[in-house]
Amino acid sequence: MQFQEIPGLANTKNLLIQGVRNNHIAHAQLFHGPAGGAQLGIALAYISYLFCPNKTETDSCGVCPSCQKLKKGIHPDVVYVFPTFTTKKITEPESDLFLIEWREFIQESPYRTLADWMIFAGAEGNKQGLIPARETRKIYSKISIKPYEAPNRIVLIWMPEAFNMESGNALLKPLEEPPSNTIFILVTTDIQKLLITILSRTQRINIPMIEEEILSEYLSKKFQIEEDKAFQIVVASEGNVSLALEKAETENMEMAKFFIEWMRAVYRRNFKTLVGLSEQYDKMSKEDQKALLEYGLYIFRQSLYEWSGNSELVKAYDKERSFIQNFAKTIKPELLEKFLSKFSEVYYQLERNARAKMLHLDLSLNLIRYFNS
Repeated sequence: MQFQEIPGLANTKNLLIQGVRNNHIAHAQLFHGPAGGAQLGIALAYISYLFCPNKTETDSCGVCPSCQKLKKGIHPDVVYVFPTFTTKKITEPESDLFLIEWREFIQESPYRTLADWMIFAGAEGNKQGLIPARETRKIYSKISIKPYEAPNRIVLIWMPEAFNMESGNALLKPLEEPPSNTIFILVTTDIQKLLITILSRTQRINIPMIEEEILSEYLSKKFQIEEDKAFQIVVASEGNVSLALEKAETENMEMAKFFIEWMRAVYRRNFKTLVGLSEQYDKMSKEDQKALLEYGLYIFRQSLYEWSGNSELVKAYDKERSFIQNFAKTIKPELLEKFLSKFSEVYYQLERNARAKMLHLDLSLNLIRYFNS
């Protein structure tokens, strides 16, 4: 990852670069920013810059062996720690057992949430991502040897809010007294959930939202959509780059049009249309099928704002907003709660590889039943 791959945030990038060039590098740093924000990407670009032997005044070279290894997530001097869970095969959750999935995850996009990771890694049921004390205690042994190639050894802890009291306390000693040439980088979206004792031992680096104008230009070029539409998407996403990327992709494939037609067919009990839509849904890619359900959850939340008289809180672009205003007139909070629950249930079943056509049609029939209950 390079700084140039992340749009905007010029001041933040420059602050980090100058710290490296002036050798002002704290041994424990906390990168914090909004959910779905750029803090993981910035942290990865920072490590690349720190390690790169051919760095320029503005970025790492991106082509040397160090940069290439970091891009693939296989650099021997970076220890990754992140929330994990148990499976039928993995009875003791540990980051090292999920490294293959983690490498694919960070290469796919640096703007991700914990929910994205849990789905990507295949968490089942109501599994919660945790960083157990057992893994935290292993960190010290991993960093007790000298770096193999780089000038420093990095411990990158993603989502430290997944620590419980025991695992958080187990981190305090290596965090306060790390071996020489060891740097801890913690990346969080919820600084309020961290132990005060961890906060007091780290240098906080705020990673703000990417500037709206810059992010909208980035989306416009990436997805070939109109600039004003891209700007509306950015505003509606409230700093969540992950959501903005999803919404931009949704706009490009006319997901909103599909969803609106679907909800109208449900409301009118148009079974012929619903059967046809379920067949279209079955032909979508798995990611697009999931995106439609996520989009529905987003629309339902916005509709609740509209229903409650807080239309100023509605974050939507033009063709969504008119639908939300009309949709909110037909529902009540208890109905929305049923919709949200059913969509989440179908999302889970879709992740378990249930037949998409049958899921979609069954969901439609359940929505009709809710409307008429």
